Formats: sequence, structure tokens, C-alpha cells
Amino acid sequence: MMSPRPCAFEKAMLAGACSCALAARRNIAEREAVTCTSPPAHGQCALLCALLRQKSAFALKLVRIDAPLPHAKEMKLQCGGLRGVQQALGAAELASADELAPEGRGLDVHELVLAAQEKFGGLHHLPFARIIQSVVAYEIRRRRAER
Repeated sequence: MMSPRPCAFEKAMLAGACSCALAARRNIAEREAVTCTSPPAHGQCALLCALLRQKSAFALKLVRIDAPLPHAKEMKLQCGGLRGVQQALGAAELASADELAPEGRGLDVHELVLAAQEKFGGLHHLPFARIIQSVVAYEIRRRRAER
């Protein structure tokens, strides 16, 4: 049995905003969960998520960075943060505000983290001022009004 390591970008994955070759989807009762199959990759993604949270705390008006976030702010952090890293890498032109990559699910989080580490010499050296602009600008999809 695989030890449970919840994916750091689970909400973004479940929303279909990205994918990861190392992710495994599991059903737990009525809920779908995403876990990571690689301990080293999980640590890298957790570090990126923690850095995004720390660096965007002021912009997202967070009182405590270790407290659970409301869904909308977590989506801004994960989806906007991944988009910002992708833009910092110059990986691709974005097709629309709802997609991280032109193909929708084409963005692989693990590949993005590896590319960011290589280009910037580690996750601590990312250009967070630019990335946080993407976090703040990210808009989650609104529910369509029922008729």
C-alpha cells in the first residue's frame, strides 16, 4: 500500500488546471484525493507551495500563513502560483485566463518544478515578485447560474 502523501497542488489538479506524471488519484468514500508517488518530488512541491504561501501572504491578506485557507484563496495560490512560475520560465503563451497551458491539462507540475530549479538555481531563487502578480490576478471560475 502506498503511504499517503497528499499532493501539494491537489486542488489545482482536481480542478483540471494541471497534471503530474507522479500523481495518483484515489477515491476516499465520496471524495477524490490526489497523492504523490515520489517522496523527493513531494518535498519539492511542498516547498514550492510553502514559499508561494509565505511570499503571497500580504497580497492575499493572510493573517497566518500556517492556517488553512478558504477554497478561493487556495485556488488563487495554487493555480496562480503555477501560472506565475510558468510565466517566469517563459514556458508558453497562455491561451486564456482559465488555463495554465494552451492544452489545459498539458502543464506537468513536476516538470515545472524541475525546470524552475534548474533555471533559477533552486526554488528559493524564483522571481516571487512577478509570480505573486499572477497569484493576485488569478480568477477562479464562477459557477454558471442555473436556469
